[in-house]
Amino acid sequence: MKKINDRLLSWASMLEENTEQQARTTARMPFVFPHLALMPDAHLGLGATVGSVIPTLGAVMPAAVGVDIGCGMIAVRTQFTKGDLPDDLQELREQIERAIPLSAGASNRKIVATAEPRIAELETMAAAAGFDPAGAHGGWRNQLGTLGSGNHFIEVSLDETDRVWLFLHSGSRGVGNKIARRHIAVAKRMMQRWWIELPDPDLAYLVEGTPEFDRYIAELRWAQHFALLNREEMMDRVVRQLSEVLGQPVDEQERINCHHNFTQRETHWGKSVWVSRKGAIQAKAGQPGLIPGSMGTASYVVEGLGNKPSLESSPHGAGRLYSRSAARKTFTHDELRAAMVGIEYRDTDAFLDEIPAAYKPIDQVMADAAELVSVRHTLRQVVNVKGD
Repeated sequence: MKKINDRLLSWASMLEENTEQQARTTARMPFVFPHLALMPDAHLGLGATVGSVIPTLGAVMPAAVGVDIGCGMIAVRTQFTKGDLPDDLQELREQIERAIPLSAGASNRKIVATAEPRIAELETMAAAAGFDPAGAHGGWRNQLGTLGSGNHFIEVSLDETDRVWLFLHSGSRGVGNKIARRHIAVAKRMMQRWWIELPDPDLAYLVEGTPEFDRYIAELRWAQHFALLNREEMMDRVVRQLSEVLGQPVDEQERINCHHNFTQRETHWGKSVWVSRKGAIQAKAGQPGLIPGSMGTASYVVEGLGNKPSLESSPHGAGRLYSRSAARKTFTHDELRAAMVGIEYRDTDAFLDEIPAAYKPIDQVMADAAELVSVRHTLRQVVNVKGD
């Protein structure tokens, strides 16, 4: 851990100058207490750095949570081993792709039986919170159980004992994005109304005790829960597809579901603060967590060590080295193919901006995180599913 200054601590051995400067700016916000913690995968973000843990007193910055509210990971450990899998994994990949709508804007054609109780739960929660999610996204019900694009993925992986794991990454889809952007805009209007000048407009904040703050927290909690249930719904479908391909039920021996874009009230240094984790997971002592690598690299099942200066947090993944546009200009389709040797995936240059070389080395990220989490399992992919 490096103490950059009294308000900024960093666990990142690979930290670009513009990323550090962005974190310094955020850490100077007067309500940050006691300090901002930069995770090993930190990289430039909108307003606040991706891979940062931001505790605040009496205020929350919506852009410091991010636009994919509740984005996170879910993993299931099965009873199967490598020997139970077919030699040709194309059928499994294609069945997963048929069962789960992929890509930006994708929706289910109909609401399936497993999704119905989850949607009912979300409708009840929204009614109790006093808002209609359809006001943000009219098709939210049909997006429950969909993946999205970018770095969202579904994987079948093997651990160090060749045990089969199912692993996926997604968030609150279109409805969470719309909710986030609406409240970021509200926060910016509030800054204008109060004549508050900020070093970055995306550091606009909402003040606790105001109607605007209460409305954001209510809708954010709903979107976080949507994201969690979205992952649960997709994982149920992946489990079903694996069961059908192997011809026997899946025995779920462990299931872990965790956010990495969220805010919640916690107590640190004797004060009740709002902790916004933008690209970071909570890592209390003994708490299970998931840290994926990039496409084609290892992922990790971890256990939190309860590190206090990090506000009991850890990284959420590899962290980008190249922007998407820069990656497309730098790398080739043949290089992507070489990186994916031995992994069943849809071979297309649509995923070129997800090539592992566009990300920080996950092994270095995990080395930097040694005082934040312990590694329980190291997973290697055998099937990778992504949306364009």
